[in-house]
Amino acid sequence: MRYEVTGTTMQTVSIDLAQGESLYSQTASMAWMSPSIRMDTHTGGGIFAGLKRAMGGGGLFITEFTAEGAGNIAFAPRFPGQIVPVTLGPGQKLVCRKETFLCAEKTVELDITFQQRLGAGFFAGEGFILQTVTGPGTVFLDLSGEVVEKTLAPGEQLLVHAGHVGMQEPSVDIDIKMMRGFRNVLFGGEGLFIATLTGPGKIWLQSMPIMNLAEEIGRYLPLGNGERGGGSMLRAGAGAAVVGGILGSMIGES
Repeated sequence: MRYEVTGTTMQTVSIDLAQGESLYSQTASMAWMSPSIRMDTHTGGGIFAGLKRAMGGGGLFITEFTAEGAGNIAFAPRFPGQIVPVTLGPGQKLVCRKETFLCAEKTVELDITFQQRLGAGFFAGEGFILQTVTGPGTVFLDLSGEVVEKTLAPGEQLLVHAGHVGMQEPSVDIDIKMMRGFRNVLFGGEGLFIATLTGPGKIWLQSMPIMNLAEEIGRYLPLGNGERGGGSMLRAGAGAAVVGGILGSMIGES
């Protein structure tokens, strides 16, 4: 298998497959392919495996592509960003945000994991359920905006605004901290909590979280009376979802 990533803000990955080679992707990711590539859509391990992928931001089905003769296939993400190819060794794992997985060799396992801390799940911008990819093999991951890679030393910390964490090695711990300063909380626009990443391990940061893009677009969408300002509705809806989740968990525990 050979591949090439082309483009700037709307990238594609073009993959050359030899006869008998295969890979898989989430549905609706393929852009174009040679006639020699056979496509087969299935649950990828049964209905339970499909449901787990759906919980992690993927789909119930995956699509497998097999080269019956030498051919080429290309994949493209659904939003502006950068495709990150990673070659994983046997048992090597990465923890990713939802909807990060684009495609991978068949030997790569796609699964989900859960945040270990309640606060990180609610406020760190990651959610409770994350995607994991485990080697061996090459996986192509799709991060939004530009990507910045950092390697944290043991005990080294980095404070990150919610949503900018694209993926990380499992050795990196993620938690939350409350923003200091009354005026910072009320007028800084950064929110009440901020994600805290602690090394050792490598992290991939993304410059444009999808929620930020959606809010900016929403500012120019017309409301019911013809005025603009849908972004505030998106923010209010996101805030209401968080509050509702907290109340729901409290009621459930009681």
